[in-house]
Amino acid sequence: MTAPPGTDAATASDIECDVIVVGGGPAGLMAADVLSGQGFRVHVFDRMPSVGRKFLLAGKGGLNLTHAEAFEPFLSRFGAAQDALRPMLTAFDGAAVRAWASSLGIDTFVGTSGRVFPVDMKAAPLLRAWLRQLREPTSVRVPVTFHQRHRWVGWDADGAMLFEVASGGVLRGRGRASVLALGGASWPQLGSDGAWVPLLTGGGVTVVPLRPSNCGFDVLGGWTPHFVGRYAGSPLKSVAVRVPAVASGLAPDGAERYEERTACVFERKGECVITQTGIEGSVVYAASAYLRNQIETRGQATLEIDLLPDWTPEKIAAAVQAPRGSRSLSNHLKSRLGLDGVKAGLLYEQLGAERMHQPTLLAGAIKALKVTLGSSRPVAEAISTAGGVRLDALTPEGMVAQLPGVFCAGEMLDWEAPTGGYLLTACLATGRWMGAAAARYLSATGEV
Repeated sequence: MTAPPGTDAATASDIECDVIVVGGGPAGLMAADVLSGQGFRVHVFDRMPSVGRKFLLAGKGGLNLTHAEAFEPFLSRFGAAQDALRPMLTAFDGAAVRAWASSLGIDTFVGTSGRVFPVDMKAAPLLRAWLRQLREPTSVRVPVTFHQRHRWVGWDADGAMLFEVASGGVLRGRGRASVLALGGASWPQLGSDGAWVPLLTGGGVTVVPLRPSNCGFDVLGGWTPHFVGRYAGSPLKSVAVRVPAVASGLAPDGAERYEERTACVFERKGECVITQTGIEGSVVYAASAYLRNQIETRGQATLEIDLLPDWTPEKIAAAVQAPRGSRSLSNHLKSRLGLDGVKAGLLYEQLGAERMHQPTLLAGAIKALKVTLGSSRPVAEAISTAGGVRLDALTPEGMVAQLPGVFCAGEMLDWEAPTGGYLLTACLATGRWMGAAAARYLSATGEV
C-alpha cells in the first residue's frame, strides 16, 4: 500500500508504539510533546490532510493565545468545571503559555483587553516551529510520527485501535497507552465532528451531549422581512447585554414590562451583529452558555440589550419626553439620543409603532430592550462545544475509568469557556496534563 500524500509513515502494516495520540489539534500536539520529550515513541493520527487546522483558523484574525488576567478570575471563566480544571490550569496557566511560545521563538504581547497575542498576530509561524520541534530528535526527545488522513473508527476485539485510511483499507495501531484529543463538534470541516461519541459511549463511558458554545441564536418567531432586508449583517456597537435570571412578567396587554428589571446572571458591554435569523457576535458569545441553558430548560431565553449603556435612565427619559415639535419620532431619537440605523430599527422591530409612542415604555426599552431567543444556532456553526466526556468519569490520575490506559484531553472533555484565550489555554493545559499522566501510567506499569 502506498502512503497517502502528507503522511510520515507507511500504512501497509500494523503499527506498534508507546503511545497513540488521536487528534492533531493543540491538545493532542501538547500531549505528544510531553511524551516524546520523555523519550516515548509517539504516533499522532489525524483525519485531516494536515494537523492544527482549527488552530490556524483561530489565528486568521490574530491568534489569541491566552489571557493575562489574574489566575482566580481566569479560572472562574470555566464555570462548573473550574474545580476539576484547577490543577491542570495551575500547572500550565497563561504565563506558562507565553513562556512556551517564547521557547519556540514566538514573542507575545498583552492587548488592551488583556488578551495575549503573538507579536506578528499569526498562528502559522508558531505551528511550524512546534511541528519542527516535534519532528526533530534530541538527546532525550524521540521524534513524533504523524499519520494524516487516518480516521479513528474504534477498537478491534484484541484492543488495537482501528484507523480508516483515505487511500483505502484499515490500519491497526497498538499503543501501550493512548491519548484521545478529538475535539468537540464545532467546525466539523476542520476535523472535529463528534463521531467519537458513540465509540466511547459504546464502551460504557459517560458523555454529556455535545451542544453549541460561543454561538449565535435565532429569535423566537424570526425577524420581520423588512427588518432582515434592511439590517441583517449590521453591527450593534457600544451596547451592553444582560441575561435576566428569570424572564420578567408581562403587562396586562401581553407586552413585556420595561419599568422593572430583575436580577441578572450575565451583564457585559460589547458588540454584536444582527443576522438573518437572530443575533451573534462577541458579547452574545460570552453570554451563550446562560442563554443556551435557559432555552434548554424553559424553551426560550430573554436577552436584554442596553442600546445606550453610558446614559442613565433619567437622562434617557428626559430626552425621550422632551418636546419634539414638528420633528418625527425617528428624527427626535436621532437628534436627542443619537439613536438611528440598526438601533432605531431594532426598537421599532421589538416595540411596534404604537408602543414606540409611549414615552415611559420607550425610555425603558432603550435601556433594556428585550429580545426573545428560541434556539441556539447549530453546533457545527459554533466556535466551540459544551459537553463531552464527564470529568468525573476520569480517575484521579486522569485516565478514563472504563478504559485502562486511555486518556482524554482538550475540547472532548466536558468543559466550556468564553473566547479570549481561555479555550486555547485549557486545550494546551489538558493536553499537557494528560500527556504527563500517560507517561506516569507507562512508568508505573513498567511499560517503558
